Amino acid sequence: MNKDTFFIHGQELYKLPFFELIHQAHSIHTENFDATEIQKCALLSIKTGGCQEDCKYCPQSAHYKVKIKKEPLVSLTYFTEKLNEAKQLGAERFCLGAAWREVKDGENFDRILEMVRLIRKENMEACVTLGMLKLHQAKKLKDAGLTAYNHNLDTSREFYPKIISTRTYDDRLQTIQLVREAGITVCSGGILGMGESIKDRLSMLAELASLNPQPESVPINLLIPAEGTPLELQPPIATTEFIRVIAIARILMPKTRVRLSAGRLSLSQEAQLFAFYAGANSIFIGEKLLTQPNPTLSEDLDLLNVIKEVN
Repeated sequence: MNKDTFFIHGQELYKLPFFELIHQAHSIHTENFDATEIQKCALLSIKTGGCQEDCKYCPQSAHYKVKIKKEPLVSLTYFTEKLNEAKQLGAERFCLGAAWREVKDGENFDRILEMVRLIRKENMEACVTLGMLKLHQAKKLKDAGLTAYNHNLDTSREFYPKIISTRTYDDRLQTIQLVREAGITVCSGGILGMGESIKDRLSMLAELASLNPQPESVPINLLIPAEGTPLELQPPIATTEFIRVIAIARILMPKTRVRLSAGRLSLSQEAQLFAFYAGANSIFIGEKLLTQPNPTLSEDLDLLNVIKEVN
């Protein structure tokens, strides 16, 4: 199906009564996944702050006065410590984020390639988000063993210019295409609560669903309003709206792993359980996601224990 068809289908799904939508999504979820199996991921900021992009939600942008301390690319020693910590926490996938506009060849990129190799030696999936990249760089990441490349669309094509001006929507799609050409799986999702409309949320899901093949991973983030950014006073969206997006994502992309990402601290345990029932099947563990807070390990272990009881 093309984007327009997915969008129309998404609109039809959105109009369904809440419980009917959740039931449909759960049925599709259980046809494709074990509903009690939630993948645990860890995310590490390997280069923090000073990014040239002007994403209005991001405290790592150099365009805004924020309290984030700029940090250069971490050493292999520090990285190895964090990798071991993630493994001890039970992470099955280790994700690395660098606040760059684009990847540049050289010592830093070579160090990241070594990080990917070290992750794979631990029999963990490896995912990186490094901004835009060229095909030869994607191929080097593939040769190092990279499992997935994260490059979020963030929102709809229509709303995107209100959030970012330093990179186009087509730039993002081109990066995703290069990742595909290199034989790396795609991780691409978006952020809810930036002031977008329901139509924008459905348009973003339709854009993702129309990618061929569909992304293997779709992270759904809730905005964490960061002090000093243009969106610092943005009010939260209704929890039911968030769960509807999870459910529609599951129906439109049946075989995709839908990840509950940033913003889980604003959700009760019951809301997260609803999201898992509606088709989400991955979380990020650890008390920090890049620069933002995340639930504690004990809270997540309690959550995961309940999941085995309710499905």
